[in-house]
Amino acid sequence: MKGRNMTRWRDPAKDPRQEPKSNLITAEGAQRLRGILDHLSRVKRPALSTKVGEAAALGDRSENADYTYNKKELNRVIARIRYLTKRLDELQVVDRLPADTRRIFFGAFVTLEDEEGETMQLRIVGHDETDTDKHWISVDAPLSRALLGKGLDDEATVAAPGGETTYLITAIEYRDPQAGS
Repeated sequence: MKGRNMTRWRDPAKDPRQEPKSNLITAEGAQRLRGILDHLSRVKRPALSTKVGEAAALGDRSENADYTYNKKELNRVIARIRYLTKRLDELQVVDRLPADTRRIFFGAFVTLEDEEGETMQLRIVGHDETDTDKHWISVDAPLSRALLGKGLDDEATVAAPGGETTYLITAIEYRDPQAGS
């Protein structure tokens, strides 16, 4: 049986998507998610409800593309609101610096140097805040796991598809969440 909803079978014990995600988030990340939820609830959902109502008033809904599109979009927004509401209740906001700022913990800005001498800067954040453009990686990522608890000038080895890579930690920085970004 083939269909667009059929996917390849994966062993649940080995599927990385089934691994539990941490429920940590930075104060800035939580504020951003609340802002998105507020925008969806107060602006986007009422506007789409109005569009759906206007399109439904035009008559036959079966051939009304405007009605169909806006109804699907409204359902997506409602699902996103439901997800964000549930997720924000589960999250634990980390709004203080760790006791030992000389070691890498959640929220740290880290500068790494690889074996070829190239540097990379990243930040360890929650699963909901990852951003490849900013080089913010999840606390659940293999690189983050290898870095957690390490100090300045320590080495961290990470298994990568091309083999193991070793990084030297050259800088660790934290920004006070109380002072704002």
